[in-house]
Amino acid sequence: MPYEWPPLTPGDPEEVARRVAAVLDDAWQRLADRQQAVIAGIVARWRLPYVLASLDEFKDAITDFRARVDTEARAFVQRQLPHLYDQGARAAAEAVGGSTWTWTQPHVDALQSLASDTYGDFLRRSQEAERMAEQWYRAARAAARKEVPLLAAGNTTARQAAKQLADELATQSLTRVVYRNGARVPVRAWAEAATLAKSAVAYNTGTLNKSREAGVTHVEVFDGSDCGWTSHRDPDKANRTVRTVEEAAEWPISHPRCLRAFGPRPDHLP
Repeated sequence: MPYEWPPLTPGDPEEVARRVAAVLDDAWQRLADRQQAVIAGIVARWRLPYVLASLDEFKDAITDFRARVDTEARAFVQRQLPHLYDQGARAAAEAVGGSTWTWTQPHVDALQSLASDTYGDFLRRSQEAERMAEQWYRAARAAARKEVPLLAAGNTTARQAAKQLADELATQSLTRVVYRNGARVPVRAWAEAATLAKSAVAYNTGTLNKSREAGVTHVEVFDGSDCGWTSHRDPDKANRTVRTVEEAAEWPISHPRCLRAFGPRPDHLP
């Protein structure tokens, strides 16, 4: 299947997150559509060869989903993350004054570590979705090989038996990804949240690393007025507080869709 989406170009984090989420949601919807085609085909054309052929197409849709996640994840870490890291570092250099910004080896190493972590996170999230789809595929294939031949044996009304089998398989519809902890999350939601979170981390990491390089030991935190330091509900509120660079590096954001940013405070003495 041809990849029809245009290449990802660095830009506004919200826009990029929506774009990545739309691509992955489209791939997941195609997978869900193939699932519905399998279920409908069991009723309409319940002979085993037809059902197995339809399941093969579902299997291909799983592979397509995996490929699209890989393509988007690679594009994101290779284009958007360097762009945002660069923006954060430039902002810090300007705020400090008298400091230039160049891609020295420590910054390259930091970006590579961030890119590896981001790529791995995308794959881990997508693997949960794939696990659910693969589980359904195996169950559907096993049921088809066991039940469909019985339909042809005439032990019961074939149409009714096929409908019963289809109804059983439909109970595990792929409208949401069910994670191991029981959470039910649409692919679009996790893709957008993950992209926004990694975008914020990339920008803030650039700011903090450049601040450290310039000899700045403290930064001022800009955040939502109710946002806590380690989580949204942390009573230690983050906004307009001054933290060490090392503390900030430990908590570049505190929750998904976090608005946190940092400003170097060269005037602050330890």
